[in-house]
Amino acid sequence: MRVLIQRVLEASVSVEQRTIASIGPGLLLLVGFAEHDHQEILSRMADKILHLRLFADEEGKMNRSLLDTGGAVLSVSQFTLYADLKRGRRPSFTAAASPDKARALYEAWNMLLKRTSLKVETGSFGADMKVSLINDGPVTFWLDSDELFN
Repeated sequence: MRVLIQRVLEASVSVEQRTIASIGPGLLLLVGFAEHDHQEILSRMADKILHLRLFADEEGKMNRSLLDTGGAVLSVSQFTLYADLKRGRRPSFTAAASPDKARALYEAWNMLLKRTSLKVETGSFGADMKVSLINDGPVTFWLDSDELFN
């Protein structure tokens, strides 16, 4: 599982020129899944992200988590996080989970996030989405479950 985390002042997703989800301050999570991902990985990644200290305290230091700030989450599926660009000029996506598996993982992922007290919005799996954001900082982080837990 790979997640590109962006701290945002606001973010939204549109499909066919209609906004389907939007948040104020919080995190935009671009989420991709590999064929070998499973429920335990989802739980561990969610716990990691919810508790990462990515938000400023009174002294301006990154000492507060999303749970501490009560920020919101916008979760957007993005299989291109598993693109292999090593050969040729066209990306290969063979490392990404199949659409059926990825959809199931994405839905389970979002349910985990929604069990918190946070506002959680989602994109539309498999749709041609337009994602807008105002990155705060800019603050952007990359998490790969294979690097974190292996």
